[in-house]
Amino acid sequence: MSCDTNQGSVNREYFRQRMVCLLEQLALNEGYNLSAIPEVRFLRSNRPLKSTPVLYDPGIVIVCQGRKRGLFGDRVYIYDEHHYLAVSVPLPFEMETDATEDRPLLAVYMHLDFKLAADMVLRIDQLGTGNEAAPTGMMSSPMDSRLSESVLRFLEAMNDKVEAQILGPALMAEIYFRGLTGEQGASMRAALTMQGQFGKIARALRRIHASYNIDLSVDQLAAEAGMSVPTFHTHFKSVTHTSPIQYLKSTRLHQARLLMVRNDMTAALASMEVGYESPSQFSREFKRFFGRTPAEEARHMRANFALPPPQEASIYVSSH
Repeated sequence: MSCDTNQGSVNREYFRQRMVCLLEQLALNEGYNLSAIPEVRFLRSNRPLKSTPVLYDPGIVIVCQGRKRGLFGDRVYIYDEHHYLAVSVPLPFEMETDATEDRPLLAVYMHLDFKLAADMVLRIDQLGTGNEAAPTGMMSSPMDSRLSESVLRFLEAMNDKVEAQILGPALMAEIYFRGLTGEQGASMRAALTMQGQFGKIARALRRIHASYNIDLSVDQLAAEAGMSVPTFHTHFKSVTHTSPIQYLKSTRLHQARLLMVRNDMTAALASMEVGYESPSQFSREFKRFFGRTPAEEARHMRANFALPPPQEASIYVSSH
């Protein structure tokens, strides 16, 4: 397929084919490929993936070819060639991937640049624009023509060294704007500004990610959120589909897995780093959560996933 910009009429299928063509050149290697912008990574997956626990930090996932399914609570979120995924707070869920060697999954992962997004939210709110639906932690939304055009321009720029450095950040901001004013915009804005009950839970999640390796009580988290314990429990579960203690445990286990895979740590050392006092308790809870022992999971991750370095200056634990 030619990447010539003059071919054919401008329509949705042309956008999709053009994005795939450009993304194939940016995601040459299986796994996550770094880009000229620290917040952006390009993903290629040449094989299907069965249900796997993941922890996504806030951002936008745009799939140009293939399909992913997010299993969150009792809902299934499809993000594929026609739907993008917006995540407003860090959420643990189960993820599946449809991909083959002949038709690999190709996707753009945009981790949220909090300063850029917060400045944009301030301007959006001042101008009184944007979707005002009730906020949720995660949503799959249709790729409309305006977002498709924005993504296409971004991928074109990222394929040129000079344009990637000079135009890339502005084009990324344009995609942020589409997300912050789209169906999931209210959630992302509430999380960024810490407003309302949703914003208070977002603040509690940020606290957990900053302090996952120390003992945090629900009483302490509720007090910091300015809620009673029962109210905090209710709102926390409505956002994350889990309890505060289970969320903390999930965060610790995801971070331990990354330490073992990225830093080649032993399970015993990783368990201490994330706040476990008992290595045997860590091993039991790890196997219950991931379905494999720590050593088995580390080998599985190394054999099946190409993980990039940690996200620069990230305030959240993330599985990618």
